[in-house]
Amino acid sequence: MKDAQKPNQFTLNNLLSRLKEGRFVVPDFQREFEWNPWDISDLMRSIFLDYYVGSLLLWKGKDENFKALACEPIYGHPGGGSSEHIVLDGQQRLTALYYACVAPDVPLPDRANRAIYFINVDRFMREEYDDAFGYDWKTKRIDKLTQDPKIQYREHIFPLSVIGAGGWAMPTWVQGYAKYWQDMTAEAKERGDLEEAEQCALHGQNAEKFGQELKDLTEQYQVSYIELDKDLGLDKICDIFTQINSKGIRLDVFDLLNALLKPRDLQLKFMWRKARGRLEFVESSKLNVYILQVMSILKQAYCSPKYLYYLMPGHQKTIRTLDGKIEKEVLVQTTEEFVALWDTAVSALERAIKMLRHPQEFGVTSSKYLPYVSILPAFSALQEHVRTLPADKRLNAQRKVRFWYWAAIFTNRYSGSVESTAARDYQNVKAWIESDANEPPLIQEFKTRFKNLELRRETKYGSSIYNGIFNLLVLNGARDWITGNIPENEMLDDHHIVPASWGDANLQDRSVHSILNRTPLLDGTNRHVIRDKLPNEYLPELIKQNGENRVRAILESHLISPAAFDILMRSNFSASDFEEFINERQRTYVEAIESLLIKERLDLSPDLRDLDARIETVELGLRATIETALHAQEDPFPQHVMDKVQQRLNRAQRKNPAFDKDRYAIIGGMLEFCDLQELKDIVLAKNNWHTFSETFRSKEDLSKRVDQLAEMRNGIRHSRTIDEISKKDGEAALLWFEKVNQSV
Repeated sequence: MKDAQKPNQFTLNNLLSRLKEGRFVVPDFQREFEWNPWDISDLMRSIFLDYYVGSLLLWKGKDENFKALACEPIYGHPGGGSSEHIVLDGQQRLTALYYACVAPDVPLPDRANRAIYFINVDRFMREEYDDAFGYDWKTKRIDKLTQDPKIQYREHIFPLSVIGAGGWAMPTWVQGYAKYWQDMTAEAKERGDLEEAEQCALHGQNAEKFGQELKDLTEQYQVSYIELDKDLGLDKICDIFTQINSKGIRLDVFDLLNALLKPRDLQLKFMWRKARGRLEFVESSKLNVYILQVMSILKQAYCSPKYLYYLMPGHQKTIRTLDGKIEKEVLVQTTEEFVALWDTAVSALERAIKMLRHPQEFGVTSSKYLPYVSILPAFSALQEHVRTLPADKRLNAQRKVRFWYWAAIFTNRYSGSVESTAARDYQNVKAWIESDANEPPLIQEFKTRFKNLELRRETKYGSSIYNGIFNLLVLNGARDWITGNIPENEMLDDHHIVPASWGDANLQDRSVHSILNRTPLLDGTNRHVIRDKLPNEYLPELIKQNGENRVRAILESHLISPAAFDILMRSNFSASDFEEFINERQRTYVEAIESLLIKERLDLSPDLRDLDARIETVELGLRATIETALHAQEDPFPQHVMDKVQQRLNRAQRKNPAFDKDRYAIIGGMLEFCDLQELKDIVLAKNNWHTFSETFRSKEDLSKRVDQLAEMRNGIRHSRTIDEISKKDGEAALLWFEKVNQSV
């Protein structure tokens, strides 16, 4: 439009001032303010993360137009301001900004109460952005919080109304927050609590950084607007508004980057169409964004939308160095580099998906049994990182990635805060690959929590735990009930063991649909063997055709234990029998998770799994023998063993806040932190041998057998291959120890 529109920008400070002054009014034909409370929170998150939130379309007003369009103040404003602009596009955003930052004392539309918006500073500074922005309804507690800055400082709650207050309100709040944590640091030091003092000092440092973030945001964040000339005809204005509202759609980050890259001769949509077929196994509308996220993780270890924009060729990224200086860097120099990085990310996703589908790797038989689609960017980036490592380091690295993956699945890690979690996991697992000392807290959490999984509640595929259990059954080599073969991956589906029709008629809950009563079977097997029959009907038919031992072995591959099998065979099968069956299967599943995932036997062949389990039994027996014999001894460990145990205990305590100090201060707990060679050194110690000589007879025999056992254990656990001589020697050592244990 010739000379009728003027593009310009408001800073955030300037925009808030104008909102408070009532400069913006809304024409009567605009719809009411209708955003949900969480929509307002999302807008503030976008602004604070320096995202583009769209342009405003404003009409420079004059009295006759204000009257003709029956203009009103934006929602929440008391009126009586200096009207200047009629808002044609952007009313919802302007109102949301006003409501969050100015905090008018009015309830949200269709709500009985008013909402208070805030930022959790602690989470914001840890870049946990998905959890940092929130709101709460006005209550006595919230009233007290908004009126008492000390509570805000203690709980790291920054009310957004501080920004809207203007003047010295914001710097005063930041100074108060910093001083509060400086005082807390001093108090902790006086108490001698150095760990608490260190944490408080970190909050104090974060206060200064957060204050700088606020200053930069309010002074530098810009909202663009187009101002239409006040002399445009009313008919033209109404037509413009109609066009906006009939064609307006919300763009995602992929669409925005596609538009921004077009002037650089990069057709992102065409590149996606070309790549889509390689990733078609996964059913998700976000795969195109996942490619960008993998690119971003590999390039800068972050993947939220704010960071995706730094992938644009030649785009400068502002970074703050450790000494507080601000510098600029360009992550992607040229369009050719962008294309190469895109191709790397697509290939990484493709390889990761193939690995997840493999029946001996992760057992995802179809897209619907993928525990989390959102885990793909982190998993793919980690797999790509492993590919870049020297060949001799990849095996151990892959083991750690696998452990992290299963830990994430069974702790529901990717059910929220996905982008920040993916970035954090990539960095943590990468550090763990570099050093065992950097084990992520997630690993210990998994080891602690897996026994408390409530699998009865997992009644529908799609949840991470339901799908994870189903994948585990596939990985365990679940065999077809008719042929006894392991079926093709794509042909498996989950079917009921005890028919759903029986459960619906005989049970009070939905437990018949639980993963505890489901297993991977071919449709044909379900149709021809189970149908609507109870196990005590169809299992005897299978036994008649194949023999009981064969049928039991096949069902054990489905983690149906001998005890569970016997329950299923009971005549007059009842609700109490079903309850007993799923309780036994719960126990079997938890045991399988511990054996296959926690103890990492998943990628061992069945014979090596058996050997590994036997070695563990011998080791536990040796520990018990030592504990019984030396529990009353004052210094049972040689000094070099004690030093190593203490180092491991200290490391474990730092990683696990729930660490039981009392448990590991006695010999039984400390023995858990000893390996086979150290157990041998304890027995053979000069002060201890007389206690064990009758049990083990010969120092030389004990030393030789432990060495043989340790060599086989190392072969199993580290190289995953073991030569025949080492295996025979190890088996001989097992027999020797098993005989000794029987005599103890």
